[in-house]
Amino acid sequence: MAVLCLSVAGPTPILAQQAATPTLPRVHFVATGGTISNRDGGRLTAEELAKSMPGVERYARLTFEQFANVASSELTLQQWLGLAKRINELYATDKDIAGVVVTSGTDTLEETAFFLHLTVKDPRPVVVVGSMRNPSTLGYEGAANLLEGVRVAADPAARNKGALVVLNDEINSARNVTKTDALRLQTFRSREYGQMGVVDRDRVVFFSQITQRTNERLEFDVAKLTALPRVDVIMVYQGAPGDLIKAAVDNGAKGIVIAVAGAGATSGTQNEGLAYAAEKGVFVVNSTRAGSGRIAPASGDLPGGAQVNEAQRRRRQFSIAGEDHTPVKARILLMMALTKTTDRNEIQRIFSEY
Repeated sequence: MAVLCLSVAGPTPILAQQAATPTLPRVHFVATGGTISNRDGGRLTAEELAKSMPGVERYARLTFEQFANVASSELTLQQWLGLAKRINELYATDKDIAGVVVTSGTDTLEETAFFLHLTVKDPRPVVVVGSMRNPSTLGYEGAANLLEGVRVAADPAARNKGALVVLNDEINSARNVTKTDALRLQTFRSREYGQMGVVDRDRVVFFSQITQRTNERLEFDVAKLTALPRVDVIMVYQGAPGDLIKAAVDNGAKGIVIAVAGAGATSGTQNEGLAYAAEKGVFVVNSTRAGSGRIAPASGDLPGGAQVNEAQRRRRQFSIAGEDHTPVKARILLMMALTKTTDRNEIQRIFSEY
């Protein structure tokens, strides 16, 4: 991991101005790359991005480091683990930090943010920001988004809200937010739940709070993890073949998320593939491809009686209701659940509580 030294030879404009206001909260900025840094001719560094925010000295004392500088789709699961461990380490060793801001490419920003939402236990905020336009484009909004992320991270009201996503003056929960448009600035939306707050000229305003487990109530621990279990996402579509499910299982998937049609329909020969997964002891999470809607756990005990054969019973034993999580986020939650347990009821509890 490349880390940019926090001490700077000679006073930069940011540090010189901050010296006069030592009582401001300190925010630490961790850069991973993405469109926000991807200018023509080379990527902006964490230091360059930190200097791009006019007036940041009014809100926070800023420190920064370069964790990575790649497109969001190039971040690996190993880097996810490293990023979560780094942020947990910062919070454990530096009580002066008010919050952490992470830059990410927007294509997979919701995934990175949700992973941090599940793995950073400190009550202080983690704020993930990005940019839809690159620094060489007219109307580049990256510096504004980053400044607003710093403002949110510095605000005491942002504590105990899990990871937050800040773009386009809006604050969304990493649990609920998703990218809804390939190009528009207002792309990040929290479906029917709505945004958590806004960053206005005068102050940061929160309107709502999520009720699922976050921060100090988290049960996942990445400290000793060296890898994450493989979980694949497979979509339901008319006439879909079950051999894709079999291939995922045969290639080492420990879990599969089925992006089902509606509230649970499969198609083609997918049921054969799901039966194969159950036979091999691979958990399957049902998550709707519709973009919103909750898939509830089945009520009662496992079905019994002559009308239920052994294959159906076993498939039920490895089937998890994805609740309201989108397929890509269900994948992340299943990965984390599998680092703790292989008990079906425990995994279902995790999906119901997170």
